[in-house]
Amino acid sequence: MAAPNHIGGDDLSDIPKNIKKMALSRELKPTIRVGKSGITDNLILEITGQLSTKKLVKIKINRGLFQKSDFDSLWSHLAKTTNSTLVSARGNVGVLWKH
Repeated sequence: MAAPNHIGGDDLSDIPKNIKKMALSRELKPTIRVGKSGITDNLILEITGQLSTKKLVKIKINRGLFQKSDFDSLWSHLAKTTNSTLVSARGNVGVLWKH
């Protein structure tokens, strides 16, 4: 059974419908992969850099790197440290939006 799709943070009304639709589209490919090094300062800088030129950044975390129970706090941490909004998180794939 697939994990539920969590969209947005506390206030979903702040996220425009077109952004939600783009974030959930399969056409949006991951541009950031989190590997065995995990969450590093360089990774945060790369995400921030991509968010400065793109509306959405899709991030994929290698399986087995973190426990499933850690993903919610991980996505929240990435959104907070990159000053962005988590639009979609489904397991090891998440989409951040810089508004």
